[in-house]
Amino acid sequence: MSQESQLCAGAARLDITPEMGIQLAGDIGRKRPVEEIRERLYANALAVEYGGERLCVLSVDLLAMSCAWSDRIRQGAAERYGLRPEAIMVHVVQNHAAPSLGHLFLVDDQKTLFPPEYPWLMGGDGRYKEPTVASCIEAIGHAVGNLEPVTLAAGHGVDGRVAFNRRFVMRDGTTRCHPAWCDPNILHVEGPTDPEVAVATFTNAEGKVIATLLHHTCHPCHGYPHRFVIGDWPGAWVDSMRGHWGAGCVPLAINGCCGNIHHVDHTNPRPLRDHQRMAAMLAETTVQVLGRMQSVAVARIGLRRSVLELPLRELSADQIAEAERLLAKHPEPMWNDESRTSVAWDWVYAVTVLDLNDARRGNPVFPYEIQVFRIGDLSLVALMGEPFVEGQLEIKRAAPTRHTLVAHFCNGYAGYVPTRRAFAGGGYETRTGAGSKLPVEALERIVETASSLLNQRP
Repeated sequence: MSQESQLCAGAARLDITPEMGIQLAGDIGRKRPVEEIRERLYANALAVEYGGERLCVLSVDLLAMSCAWSDRIRQGAAERYGLRPEAIMVHVVQNHAAPSLGHLFLVDDQKTLFPPEYPWLMGGDGRYKEPTVASCIEAIGHAVGNLEPVTLAAGHGVDGRVAFNRRFVMRDGTTRCHPAWCDPNILHVEGPTDPEVAVATFTNAEGKVIATLLHHTCHPCHGYPHRFVIGDWPGAWVDSMRGHWGAGCVPLAINGCCGNIHHVDHTNPRPLRDHQRMAAMLAETTVQVLGRMQSVAVARIGLRRSVLELPLRELSADQIAEAERLLAKHPEPMWNDESRTSVAWDWVYAVTVLDLNDARRGNPVFPYEIQVFRIGDLSLVALMGEPFVEGQLEIKRAAPTRHTLVAHFCNGYAGYVPTRRAFAGGGYETRTGAGSKLPVEALERIVETASSLLNQRP
């Protein structure tokens, strides 16, 4: 069998651990310079090839990546390694104990209303960008250079012990994100979770598993709001499975639509707070799944892609006027502490509201990209931002493939994408600003388009 008619795969991982002093992301208005490295961070790349088509997935242990920097990686790798930019999927696991590439609190990375003397307010750190982009591109290059014939197997299981919906309907009819633990005013959880643990393995001719996809759905928030670096549960899960398969294997963590999913069960008086323990539970379930893996025949691989033109959310005159009044009264940040390391959320949101309004005047449309990679009976769906898990479940229900992995936070930042029910209930995921800027109907349109792409033949 010629290599062109054989599924090939290659993988690589490169260290992207930040240096001391780099700003950790995953918070609003808080200075978080790195003071301790407890675990390393990595860029993990997988390239697959069949019949002249080549696809690549990059999974990085970061909090976020702006559209501009994701595009830099895709364009750079495409130019160097013979890939199409649209055939590269850049996935961020959303680790809250890691930096981001680019600024989360700006709609446009090049413009800001934040005071330049406090660059950490924007969410990123300029010192971290170039070396990390270079490492991500290099990881893709190594993965392409390591291509070899493989067989594919996939399986899935369920683990309901580690991830929980973090939004609750209260007895007074309001909705709260992260209520107090065992708050007697909790009436019921607002929405579902996705307990699936999905696994795909790529095994070479010598019987060695060279790469895997490990899929689960949960916010990686164990390191928030501290000043140390960890890989959180995705990194610890990857490390655990490398111990199972050997150091020559490159597992890629694929985090699902966890916009409303968290590792803390607010109805449990003794919630799980240890990311290593969470990863151990996921590894335990993974080993069980490995005992019932199914071979995936691959007659072709393919890519489907669509870019939705979603309007940026409209801002009322009252919202704009309120933000302008607050900033006129407080032109300098509203500090929470004398050391000037924490700023009131209202001040940050006021800046992002005006930034969003300025962006809408320039271009009122957000280009929301959806990718579908198809490898036999395995599909990988890439969505931007932080969709709520209800959208992921709808996509899986509509999928024609037996194994369907949905990845959030791909190819740039789009903010939260809540359900209509969540918008009615409120909460910071729906509060208009850089972190929530798409219209109420966005999730429905995303689900419809992703489902349509899945049901097209590659």
